[in-house]
Amino acid sequence: MHAVSQNVEQAYRECLRQAHGHYENFPVASRLLPAHLRRPVAAIYSFARRGDDLADEGERPAEERLRALDDLAKQVDAAAAGEPDDDPTFIALAHAIRTFHLPVGLFHDLLTAFRQDVTTHRYATFGDVVQYCRCSANPVGRLLLHLSGQADPRRLALSDAVCTSLQLINFYQDLAQDYHEMGRIYIPQEEMQAFGVTEAHFRDRITDDAFRKLMCKQFQRADQLLRSGAPLGAMLPGRVGLEIRLIIVAGARVVWHLKRQQKDLFSRPRLGSRDYLVILRDGLLHGRLPV
Repeated sequence: MHAVSQNVEQAYRECLRQAHGHYENFPVASRLLPAHLRRPVAAIYSFARRGDDLADEGERPAEERLRALDDLAKQVDAAAAGEPDDDPTFIALAHAIRTFHLPVGLFHDLLTAFRQDVTTHRYATFGDVVQYCRCSANPVGRLLLHLSGQADPRRLALSDAVCTSLQLINFYQDLAQDYHEMGRIYIPQEEMQAFGVTEAHFRDRITDDAFRKLMCKQFQRADQLLRSGAPLGAMLPGRVGLEIRLIIVAGARVVWHLKRQQKDLFSRPRLGSRDYLVILRDGLLHGRLPV
């Protein structure tokens, strides 16, 4: 029994190392979370990072990446059945799923989004983008609510609004990278057409009036969605609530920067020390968002 526990501890440590080793504008498994939640959050992050990396390996044929994601699905199911392989991510996930009764379907939703990253590079409508977010981002928030024992319908709905908004914000700060490295555009094609924006804007990084108006619409929508879910931070207790409030105000801060990048909307904003002070202040003030 001791050997099994030691193995799980080592697996969690590896997941924590991975979570803290990647730059993210939004905190992942931060020390603000209670210790008993940091480890399963890191395991979930490690799984999501694994799937994301598989989907983004552009040099591998699409069929090969899809098979690798199918293998990941089998590993998830084995972990859920209490029979993980010797991969630290799945050893940790098996423990987290069993301990916190995590819905396995949420992990499969994430895999659906990763497969879509391989097969779908354009989105006709905003509804199509939202449907992608339902699988790519919303499961993470839902898993956190299950971890903290707060997964009631009201909180789940608020979490979906926050997570969808954060996913959209990630799209908007990675416009150039998504297009030039992955060949993807997450801005709805019908809205591009309505504003007179073409793929040449992405190819040549053109920030003109048409593109500013298009992105202004995207920023406003993401901001409204984030605000609609912001009450979640005040509804969650203690350090979990604080963590969520910090994530929400961090998202709002990124939007604040994006709205001010009028000369080059293709550059990714980097949060600095002053930004983090603002985020900490507003997070402590019950998740206050700028007007």
